[in-house]
Formats: sequence, structure tokens, C-alpha cells
Amino acid sequence: MDSGRRRIRPGYAAAALVLSGLLTVTACGSNSSSNNTSTSNAPSGGGANGTVGVILPETATSARWESFDKPLITAALQSEGFDADVQNAQGDVQKFSSLADGMIAKGVKVLVIASINSEIGGAVAAKAQKAGIPTIDYDRLNLGGSSDYYVSFDNVRVGELQGQGLAAALKDKQGAQVIEIEGAPTDNNATLFHQGQEKALQPLYDSGALKLVRSQAIDDWNNQKGGTTFEQILTGNGGKVDGVVAANDGLAGAVITVLKKNGLNGKVPVTGQDATLDGLKAVLRGDQYLTIFKPIKDEAENAAKLAAALAKGDKAAADALAQGVSQDPKGKRDVKSVLLQPQSITRAQVKVVTDAGFVKASDLCTGDVKSACTELGIS
Repeated sequence: MDSGRRRIRPGYAAAALVLSGLLTVTACGSNSSSNNTSTSNAPSGGGANGTVGVILPETATSARWESFDKPLITAALQSEGFDADVQNAQGDVQKFSSLADGMIAKGVKVLVIASINSEIGGAVAAKAQKAGIPTIDYDRLNLGGSSDYYVSFDNVRVGELQGQGLAAALKDKQGAQVIEIEGAPTDNNATLFHQGQEKALQPLYDSGALKLVRSQAIDDWNNQKGGTTFEQILTGNGGKVDGVVAANDGLAGAVITVLKKNGLNGKVPVTGQDATLDGLKAVLRGDQYLTIFKPIKDEAENAAKLAAALAKGDKAAADALAQGVSQDPKGKRDVKSVLLQPQSITRAQVKVVTDAGFVKASDLCTGDVKSACTELGIS
């Protein structure tokens, strides 16, 4: 059991240097998608400006990649006059590499990389650039990589919103016991989320206002492993927990399943991220305290605009879009970045997500949350 003193946690030792300086990097996973097939929007020859290749990381732990990023970035690239070759590596680094090889051989104008990890992302970027193809790191910055541009959300801010939300939920419970279930130690975004969480929570751990039971990174953002790990920590703490930092909605769902088994759901605030359909329903039920809304449409559109500028060789236009800076301590470089702002979504703010068209009210307001939608004016 941890008394709340700050330390480098298991699984994060390799990422410790990141915690001192990174300004951003994002996404992360979420609930499994009902659309978990990997299909390609292969070049059709209709794009007047050529083809932009996009490689997405997986579908097993995150609904966003196929359900949101793929159609949104396809539409955004097409509106810029490009064909979009969008493919998913399904969590397989060898497939990620082979997809990149195919796109490079086809002569895509730009390669957009949402990597599985920094090693494969950096290797793919190096191969593309050797072939004269500009690369953009999308959603996840490849530490030690070579892409000149990066498009994402301010993921330190994501974690800060999670920590602030949990602190607000527990403000009247002195010494409340907190368990942290974090993302993959190989995903730099997970490190950034944790960095933001610490900004909000570490002073409370230090003062004794909150007590950190344990903080654990979960390999591969694996929801099942996250649930099992949480249950083990909970059992080891005598079945006691007052609040849970879950790094995304998928892990939050796994935590909530364990809380239900112990009659604690709805009594213990749980954070999340990605504003997934399942996550929003859990927020409406009261099982999950908050999620984080990251408008992926904005991310996709900014990536497409940046790709269009790079395809035309217009560095000035690219620099005008990427006015932020992200630090890559491994590569000892600053990366020009488009950094978008996330928003905390508690029960009262769920309408923000449906009003933005991110999730349809008709999909959300079904079954046991229909009455909550009516109460909140979601239709």
C-alpha cells in the first residue's frame, strides 16, 4: 500500500524522462468498437492532388479509430482534394510496417502515422522520409522519431481534467482512498495523462487530503487486464476504495464491472476518456463520474489541412497551422504541433457531446438511460 509519496511507478520507469517536459501527446484507447474490421479506402484515382496514406493502430481496445478517426479523416482528406488510403494495423507491428511499405511503394504524397508504439512509428517515418514522403505523427508523438509535425490534443490537460474531476468528487471525504488504473507504458500519451493527473492529485496525496492506494500501468490498454488488476488491488486493500482514476472509458468500464460485483458502482467516482457511447451511458447511469471529450473531427480536419500543405511543399502554410510545440526528450527535439483542447464531461455536460454530433442521441438515449436523456434535454 502506498502512503501517497510520489515515486516512479512500475511500467513507467522507462518513460520517466518524459514527465519533466512534454507539452502534449494524446489518445488513447476506449471501449471496443462494434466495427472492428480493418478495411481500406484504397486510392481510386479521383483525388486531384493524389493520395494521402493513413495508418491507424488497432481496434481491440479503442472504438475511436474505426468508428470516428477513419471516416472523419477520409472525409477531411477528400475535401482537400486527396484520395485517402486509410488502413488499420490491428495492433500488429509487422502489419503496421507492411502497410507503410505498401503506401510508400504506391507513392502517397504524405503519410499520417497513428502508431502502435514509438519504435515502429519512428521506423516507418524514417522509411517514408527516405523515399521523399513527408510524415505527420497523428494523435501519438513518436519519441525519438523524425516527423516534423504532430497533430493531437493537449494530453497533459486531459489528465489534469481527470484529476481535477476526481478531486472535486471527493472534496468532502478527507483521506479518501484512490486507485489509479493507467494506460500502456509504451504509449507516450499514457505518460502524459499521468503527468496531468499528478498536477491535480499529487498535492492532495502529499497533504493527506487523498490517499493513493496504488497506481498501475496496464499493458496494451487491455481492458480485461485492467479489470483483473483493479480487482486484485481492491482485494489487497480490504475491498476499500473511494475513487478511481481510469485512464479511458474502456478501462473505466472494466473497473465499473468489478465495482458492481462488490456493490460499489455509483458510490465510487470513476474517471474515463474518449466520450465513447458506453462511457457516456455509464456517466448517465451514475456509474462513471466523468469522461473526456476530444473532438476527433477537429483533429482529423487539422491533420488533413496539414497534409495538404506538406503535399504542396508549402512549409509556411504548415507552420501557420502547427503553432504549438511538443518536446521529444528522447530525440532531443521540439516538434511543431497542432494541439487541440479537451473538455471534461460530467452528467450535466453529456448534451455537449450529442450537440456536437460526436454521438447520436438516438444511439445514446436507449434502455435504462432514456429517462436521463429526457431529464437533461438530450434528443
